[in-house]
Amino acid sequence: MEKSLEKIVEIGEALSHPIRLKLLYLLAERERYVYELAKDLNLSRQVVNLHLKRLEKAGFVESDLRLDDDDMRAKKFFRLKEFEVSLSIEDIKRIFE
Repeated sequence: MEKSLEKIVEIGEALSHPIRLKLLYLLAERERYVYELAKDLNLSRQVVNLHLKRLEKAGFVESDLRLDDDDMRAKKFFRLKEFEVSLSIEDIKRIFE
């Protein structure tokens, strides 16, 4: 896969924040919904959602909405996607040549 400058920047930005790295770590254990992640990180759901959106846009996580059997409310679950990050000198040369 040829890497574009935009994709490299998007991936770099997604991985550049400690909270997003911690989210990747937590999702590596199992899928979770936003409330669980917010509670584990002691952050608001809104803040966690913003970080998850960045990770989802960069292709590190995916999500789906599910109805909770107990109270019939929708919960957005996130799970880690399989990924590998690498950047070589050749990738950079291809972009700028």
